[in-house]
Amino acid sequence: MDRVMIEDALFPNCPIRNILSRLCDKWSLLVIYTLNKSGREALRFKELQRELPDISQKMLTVTLRTLEDDGYVTRTVYPEVPPRVEYALTRRAHSLLPHVDALIGWASENMAAIMNDRRKACRK
Repeated sequence: MDRVMIEDALFPNCPIRNILSRLCDKWSLLVIYTLNKSGREALRFKELQRELPDISQKMLTVTLRTLEDDGYVTRTVYPEVPPRVEYALTRRAHSLLPHVDALIGWASENMAAIMNDRRKACRK
């Protein structure tokens, strides 16, 4: 997916294509969830990377930039040596959290059945 795509060419007013396509990639919701669950106002890059050990440095950078571009995350650079950069959720991201929590709850309730259906499909 093109990180800088502004809107879908064929369906410019479709929220599914324009918003969810960037928000629902492999990492974006996990980064938002991780920033929230830390219980702190902001996290440094390495702290985020430790919380998501299976994400590469490059992918975390791209994901954070995308979330920042779309107004879900703020990036604050402190003029220190060595430089300190922190990431925090915006009000927009906080307004999304109840929906993320509902999705996590739904996934938890349905995961066993879904995994069972996948196993059945593989046997066909």
